[in-house]
Amino acid sequence: MIEHILGILSVFIIGTINAMGYAGVALLMAIESACIPLPSEVILPFSGYLVAAGTFNIWIVALMGAIGCVLGSIVAYYAGAWGGRVWIEKYGKYILISHHDLDMADRWFSKYGDMTVFAARLLPVIRTFIAFPAGVARMRMSTFIAYTFIGSYIWSWALTWVGMKMGENWQSLKIYFHKFDAIIGVFLIAGAVWYVRRHLQLLKKVH
Repeated sequence: MIEHILGILSVFIIGTINAMGYAGVALLMAIESACIPLPSEVILPFSGYLVAAGTFNIWIVALMGAIGCVLGSIVAYYAGAWGGRVWIEKYGKYILISHHDLDMADRWFSKYGDMTVFAARLLPVIRTFIAFPAGVARMRMSTFIAYTFIGSYIWSWALTWVGMKMGENWQSLKIYFHKFDAIIGVFLIAGAVWYVRRHLQLLKKVH
């Protein structure tokens, strides 16, 4: 089940980037930042491999990733501002959003305030959901966008760099790859499996 979901996500991510280029990176990162757990841990390192192959530029990938994050986060922000937590709790299960994720994001935002939006962009999992409590709290939009962009740019550049370095050493790493012709390393597969497994287990506990 988990491997099947991971396979679908990976094929979708790789196909989108191959078909749309930089715009695909922005689109996928926007989806992730709209509280839909599409792992940037796959999106950006694969883009980094394309940097190593000479297809992409790391600075442009990071820029497009950050722009995508801002756009998706604005959607999540207004979902929080207009729909509130009740709407997400009702429909979030269909996109692997758990109560645990929302609780964690709420606690972070309540404890650390606006700066949480920046810090959370550098953390796995919580970065996907932090825009929602910011919207509930009606955080100032200009500050929200600035913190989201800066934090997301750093995150995007770092994960793209990891993928680039893996791509540069592809000959020594390729024995760890299987099933997909596209380049997803054992590190990315393990991380994505954990990501999806965690969400499914949390949702199962709730329901």
